[in-house]
Amino acid sequence: MRPPGGRQRLGAAACALQLSLAALLPAAQAQEKVPQPSAQPRVGVLADPCLEDPDTWRGNPDAWRELDWGQRCRYWRENTRLVAAGTARVVFIGDSITEAWGQADPQLFTHGILNRGIGGQTSDQMRVRFRSDVIDLEPRVVHIMAGTNDVAGNTGPTSLAFVQGNIRSMVEEALLHHIRVVIAAIPPAAHIPWRGEIERPDLTIAAMGEWLRAYARCQHVEFVDYGAVLGDGRGGIKPGLSFDGLHPTPAGYALMTPVARAAVARALSQPAPAKPRIGCGK
Repeated sequence: MRPPGGRQRLGAAACALQLSLAALLPAAQAQEKVPQPSAQPRVGVLADPCLEDPDTWRGNPDAWRELDWGQRCRYWRENTRLVAAGTARVVFIGDSITEAWGQADPQLFTHGILNRGIGGQTSDQMRVRFRSDVIDLEPRVVHIMAGTNDVAGNTGPTSLAFVQGNIRSMVEEALLHHIRVVIAAIPPAAHIPWRGEIERPDLTIAAMGEWLRAYARCQHVEFVDYGAVLGDGRGGIKPGLSFDGLHPTPAGYALMTPVARAAVARALSQPAPAKPRIGCGK
């Protein structure tokens, strides 16, 4: 129960607070007139669009998508140094499954083998950064593994045709620049941990796998299916080889690495491609 006179005392306190705020208002208004440093990065056409660290915006996905949707700035500085040194031999481009591979097996990404994975990315975003993260580095081989986040709808609704078009564009661009290609199937997943409403993603992954295999055959490039060592035979990943049914554990990557090395070695043994076959994959 409120004590007698409590309402009057509360009213008096509110009036005192209003008077205090009124007294502070002129000072606050004066401070507002002082130019303050911008909390937003520069935008527009800039001499150095990656001057500001994009990781600053990692905690704000909306700002990140608006300011660097394809995340080309992620590896921009390192790429600049590598282009000058000319040390890139093989580039792995992909999403979180590729990115985490570098942490699980850092020895794979040595001697000119580069990891250009970015967690959460769809094939749309990889296509945006394909020139800066692959072509400009002039590697001998590119390993492309994309599609998991397309199936999850990370950048909105899509279709098999859209995803296939992105793969075709990246492969054709690589071949036009005499870069050998390894196309990886989408790793198995019986469910998408952050998209429980998507039913039977394994069926979509299987359909893409069939297309990727046929497309690689048509383009005369290497195809690798990590489902052969990770899969449980029912569209998912074997127990112990994934944290969440989608991302591999170190044990899973330990099985993937020799498969990847063999695919890259086969690609390196091939002559440099002359030109892509444009009709493939239609």
